[in-house]
Amino acid sequence: MPDIKLGSLFDGIGVFPLAASRCGIRPVWASEIEKAPISITKRHFPDMVHLGDITKVDGGKIPPVHIITFGSPCQNLSLIGNRSGLAGAKSSLFYQAFRIIQEMRDATDNLYPAIAVWENVMGAFSTNDRMDFRAVLSAFSDTEVPMPPSGRWGNAGMVRGGTPDVCWRLMDAQYWAGSRRLARRQRIFVVADFGGRRAADILFKPRPMLPLPPPCGEGGRAAAEGDRTASFETGRQIPVIHPFQCFRMRGAAKRQEETAFRNSFGLPTDPFPTLLASDVTPFAFWYEGDPEGGCIRFLTETESERLMGLPEGWTKYGADGVEIRPLQRYKALGNAIALPCADYIMAGIYEVLADRAEKEE
Repeated sequence: MPDIKLGSLFDGIGVFPLAASRCGIRPVWASEIEKAPISITKRHFPDMVHLGDITKVDGGKIPPVHIITFGSPCQNLSLIGNRSGLAGAKSSLFYQAFRIIQEMRDATDNLYPAIAVWENVMGAFSTNDRMDFRAVLSAFSDTEVPMPPSGRWGNAGMVRGGTPDVCWRLMDAQYWAGSRRLARRQRIFVVADFGGRRAADILFKPRPMLPLPPPCGEGGRAAAEGDRTASFETGRQIPVIHPFQCFRMRGAAKRQEETAFRNSFGLPTDPFPTLLASDVTPFAFWYEGDPEGGCIRFLTETESERLMGLPEGWTKYGADGVEIRPLQRYKALGNAIALPCADYIMAGIYEVLADRAEKEE
């Protein structure tokens, strides 16, 4: 098996490294400044080097890797943010990540990284009159990318003809877990292939999904086996869990629409809303046959991990074995990437890089 290496910028709680390791890729280093996420990642990946503040990292002096992933800050791009875009103080850190990629390629005669992956919120399509996403594509493709004739960015596309080969795709986590239920989470993924024309194979090719991981063991990472059995399969009462639609409830109450008000307590077809770093998501909960005994409550940290496709207990402890505070766990999960989406991309990257390594032998 080829030794394919990954570096993770804006690492958060190590979801890209987790997905990479599940697909045969070795996480080598990470850059992050938040203490709780760093401690969580160190627990699960004790051999991974932490580089600290991205603005102080020289891409030409750190270990070269085949893949660099980065989900640069979304505060200025998000639809609930201030919408100042890539010019904003936080989201402009995109250019720091791109600087590191260029420095590494200059120092390695353009060999590393072979693949770069950028992840961000759907709002990146529309900030700065839709010019910010054009700037992202232009930076990756090293050419001036024209606006599409419609004046709007499609949910998937490619920039092809030069080097690197660039593709993008909007992925919603709620559709990426098979029979399990994940939270709605719409994220843009941009894949840049500096060594060929493989970005479309990585981002668009159908491939089997990995099973969701079992709960974490005492030492971190997912245990070899774990019990994720639904409660009704263990002989207990059957829980009914529906997302609670706060805005739907307020609108129905204002209009005095009784049916719509009742429906705000969740329909079976409602997706769980996106987990936020700034707030905790409520939902409606009752036991089958006893709707009057139900309640509105907030997600627990474990339920939030499940809705992101992560192993139960992924954020519970830091590297020192001390429990992470609940608010820090909620914030970290609200900033994280859904694991099944990262799995899919990492599986595609391993496939194309391993195939190339085999041909070169």
